[in-house]
Amino acid sequence: MPNMNAITQETPTPLEERPGYARLQKLWARGCDFLGVKFAILGGAMTWVSERHLISAISNAGGFGVLASGSMSPDLLRAEIAATQALTSQPFGVNLITLHPQLLDLVAVCAEKKVSHIVLAGGLPPGDAIARIKAAGAKVICFAPALVIAKKLVRSGVDALVIEGSEAGGHIGPVSLNVLAQEILPHVREVPIFVAGGLARGEAIAAFLEMGAAGVQLGTRFVCASESIAHPNFKQAFIRAAAREAVPSVQVDPRFPVIPVRALRNAASDKFMAVQREVIAQFETGELSKEEAQLKIEHFWAGALRRAVVDGNIEEGSLMAGQSVGMVTKIQPTADIIAELVEQAVAYLER
Repeated sequence: MPNMNAITQETPTPLEERPGYARLQKLWARGCDFLGVKFAILGGAMTWVSERHLISAISNAGGFGVLASGSMSPDLLRAEIAATQALTSQPFGVNLITLHPQLLDLVAVCAEKKVSHIVLAGGLPPGDAIARIKAAGAKVICFAPALVIAKKLVRSGVDALVIEGSEAGGHIGPVSLNVLAQEILPHVREVPIFVAGGLARGEAIAAFLEMGAAGVQLGTRFVCASESIAHPNFKQAFIRAAAREAVPSVQVDPRFPVIPVRALRNAASDKFMAVQREVIAQFETGELSKEEAQLKIEHFWAGALRRAVVDGNIEEGSLMAGQSVGMVTKIQPTADIIAELVEQAVAYLER
């Protein structure tokens, strides 16, 4: 006779058999098809962080890793792409900076290594770079900070767009993702659009997909992945931080513009304010020309990101982080992060 006091537990329905999963797959089908992946989740290209280990981990987990080339030479980029290809057979992309003096050489390296997708960042992409990428059979992805630029990029032949809000880490624009998504998603349908900036949970991912996004891009969420080579001190700074601590760099004087960068406030960011005031005083007394003063301000952060990410000097380095840093609470495998995001999106769509 069965024990009536026994507690029986129903076997949970496998994720892929749940109705919310089917809905999710339908919502980001365009993005998945474009990238050639299971989940339309791009890893944001973060200098010193988005290298072979993290990129391959994201791609192997069903997402789409994006290698940050930064200031790499063509030979260094060639070696890094080859090393990444040795760690994954899945698709991944390469992020190239449009202002790099050897941009076309880097494009040639990507073509040589048969990179399927190239992300052009740091300004409007040159037409010859777009043409050469497409001639090599690769897809071009560009950033669109406004509707007028999004339409211009589509006309220039780019294959997909990323719209990134000011909540993101690193170099940022002035407008939040919430506003950009409303401005751009309803009016640009010709190419897939991926949204970025402040994303760290699956519910938000699903909501933007419902608005018309083809997929998402996340950077800060992957910094504390087990596979990330970021220094333990850098990771712990992220785990301890709250959203309000990720703030844009402050410009003291409009005569000396500062490119806004969102990072965790530390001793270096406080010192940067003091250095700006000191340099401006030297300019006003005639000790420095305007060009010399501007250069001195710009050189303050030279090497600062490497000091933090690689060396672990979190007081004198730059702790670039998005406002989603407050939702980064532990170190975990990349596959677990992606599985968590998908589960949250599925649960949201089932509610």
